[in-house]
Amino acid sequence: MQSLTRRSLFASAALAALAPGISARDALAQAAPTRLSIVTTTAMLADAVRMLAGDQVRVEALMGEGVDPHLYRPTRADIVKLTQADMVIAHGLGLEAQFRETFRQIARRRAPVMAAESIPKDQLLKDEEVADKPDPHVWMDPKLWITVVRAVSEALAAADIQGRRKVTPDLSPTVAKLEALATYAGQVLASVAPERRMLVTAHDAFSYLARAYGLEVHGIQGLSTESEAGLRAIEATVDLIVSRRIPAVFVESSVSDRNIRAVIEGAARRGHRVTIGAELFSDAMGKPGTYEGTYLGMIDHNVTAIARALGGTAPEKGMSGRLTG
Repeated sequence: MQSLTRRSLFASAALAALAPGISARDALAQAAPTRLSIVTTTAMLADAVRMLAGDQVRVEALMGEGVDPHLYRPTRADIVKLTQADMVIAHGLGLEAQFRETFRQIARRRAPVMAAESIPKDQLLKDEEVADKPDPHVWMDPKLWITVVRAVSEALAAADIQGRRKVTPDLSPTVAKLEALATYAGQVLASVAPERRMLVTAHDAFSYLARAYGLEVHGIQGLSTESEAGLRAIEATVDLIVSRRIPAVFVESSVSDRNIRAVIEGAARRGHRVTIGAELFSDAMGKPGTYEGTYLGMIDHNVTAIARALGGTAPEKGMSGRLTG
């Protein structure tokens, strides 16, 4: 029966190819729908698509391990991928600052899905340095990320493109995993003593995490990595660390550690020893193919490392025993 169906399929395509202006390849594509082709800007969004749709779709992220989305400029190859994709899923909220013109151009054919802009405005934090600009780092709060994932799921379910298979997103199991992650994060971060609940990082990417789990956060730079931290900002950070006796500061996988090391040296000159608690994933996930290269692994790594470095209690291998370092 299977071989008969396949022969029938090719026979139908061959007959259709006899019609004027239709090639055999186009006719076969019409007879056998292919997977939806999706391009996302960030790897976090690509991972959300994979969690929801698995092999129902083909998905590719433009920005991967160690890439800073604030500074990344789309290449010619990126623009070709965006133009040819059946669906483009972007973060929005000003994160992809260098994509403005590219998004405007591809919107003439099909507007990108701005997934994070589905979050109600009253749940967004503001950029204190730029009026009316939101903090885009919403993935740091798994509860907020659920809203983004729901928006991606709705876009996938609504996609109706000729020659492409319909997608049935697996939303409920995905949300359950994100809720379990949020619960774990709350448990391990609650184990940090109140006087040690200070997260010092290179740039201010962790405010949503801090708001969700009762931490203070201090980024030497602002929300964006486009501006350099000045001497005054570094000295202010040193004052904070010494006065609060903060034991650890954190570097980020997608941001230079130069300013953090300057802070450590400044504290040492004033008689206070501070160590690097861990390298956190801020604007990008870990290496593809690893647990840390998934959204679940990214946040699991971050909250486990923060809790342990600041004197809290967390399992060395994280929520599900899968952390590698």
